[in-house]
Amino acid sequence: MTAVLPRACIIGAGCSGFTTAKRLQDAGVPFDCFELSDDIGGNWYYRNPNGRSACYESLHIDTSKWRLAFEDFPVPSDWPDFPHHSQLLQYFRDYVDHFGLRSKITFNTGVTRAERDGDGLWRVTLSTGETRTYDVLFICNGHHWDPRIPDYPGRFDGTAFHAHSYRDPFDPVDMRGKTVVVVGMGNSAMDVASELSQRPIAGKLIVSARRGVWVLPKYMDGKAADKAVMPAWVPRSLGVALARRKIKSAIGRMEDYGLPKPDHEPLDAHPSVSGEFLTRAGCGDITFKPNIQALEGRQVRFEDGSALDVDVIIYATGYRISFPFLTDPNLQPDADHRLPLFKRMMRAGVPNLFYMGLAQPLPTLVNFAEQQTKLAAAYLTGRYALPSPGEMERITAADEAAHMGHYYNSPRHTIQVDFGLYVRDLMKEIRAGDLRARRAGNPLPVPARAGLRAPA
Repeated sequence: MTAVLPRACIIGAGCSGFTTAKRLQDAGVPFDCFELSDDIGGNWYYRNPNGRSACYESLHIDTSKWRLAFEDFPVPSDWPDFPHHSQLLQYFRDYVDHFGLRSKITFNTGVTRAERDGDGLWRVTLSTGETRTYDVLFICNGHHWDPRIPDYPGRFDGTAFHAHSYRDPFDPVDMRGKTVVVVGMGNSAMDVASELSQRPIAGKLIVSARRGVWVLPKYMDGKAADKAVMPAWVPRSLGVALARRKIKSAIGRMEDYGLPKPDHEPLDAHPSVSGEFLTRAGCGDITFKPNIQALEGRQVRFEDGSALDVDVIIYATGYRISFPFLTDPNLQPDADHRLPLFKRMMRAGVPNLFYMGLAQPLPTLVNFAEQQTKLAAAYLTGRYALPSPGEMERITAADEAAHMGHYYNSPRHTIQVDFGLYVRDLMKEIRAGDLRARRAGNPLPVPARAGLRAPA
């Protein structure tokens, strides 16, 4: 007799959510997928009516098409190396339609509350007011939607907003001829500053940050830089050393572009990638100031003691990791932005909860959850068994040391992952878990009980 498989709830239909749905569909695991918006795509849905997309009109993904494709659905052959956000969203839509997933997603419906009951089942409350019970929960709501804005002393009388709200040089405010300060030196800061610094747009463009960074090019040696991959047999320390040497040789010193000297080596921080920023800085269109010290009406005072009249501040200062629907504080990140997870997916002692795509992988997040779903589907169908909780915690600590040990301490780096290393380790763990499961007789670790409950 075929075993009855557990029923799953998937929160979100961005790239992590719909690839999870596809894998569960392939494995025969029943599921419901709830999406707050009217379509799939999440962060890559420009002007997403749910308000949670950070897409701006000119956005191109920093990952090349060769590294972001799903395993069983090639990207269009006529794509440029770095596709526009509209092309990526269409690719997502084509994937969902090709695999018949659209009819299995409930749109315009959010999850407002998710909590485990006394029996360990998930009680999920929807924005419609309905409550349903599930055996397993997949969190796929993303981590680039809850803006983090620094708190500076004083008051600013100009216009200030997070880069999450930036759409183009005229939205949310017309920035032509204005003095604009972009706070931060991550990827969004690079793109927004490069666009606004062009002479017909901002009158003056200043980038403010607490430290310098290495700005990496999109191309090296005439090819998309992320196409260069070290062979698996090269020791990681040697690979990093060789990559650092190559980067320094290709781009030189940041000080030569008028930027501050970084206080770390290349690859000791999540890379800031731009094909234009260094040129704009070298041309003098972008100038640099240290971190903001205080806001003084229409002036901004910086930590070097200087002050400037400023019209607009754009905070490109990252995001909080937020799960507003979870009621258990033990399932939330701590005050330092840390949430240790086994294979960046599971909390030891919580056998029916998966955090999908909760990582900052290099080179891309687009197809990261696709890899994670291999373990999740095998687990829910009895073909993979977890290690003991103690062993899960040991492996998690070792993984974090391997992936994040060389990064400087920052909330930005608490979910950092090397994609290639992660996938190799994940496949190794799946094989180990398959052996554990077979030795135990392949029991279902999460039994199907939700269907036996009466509707709430």
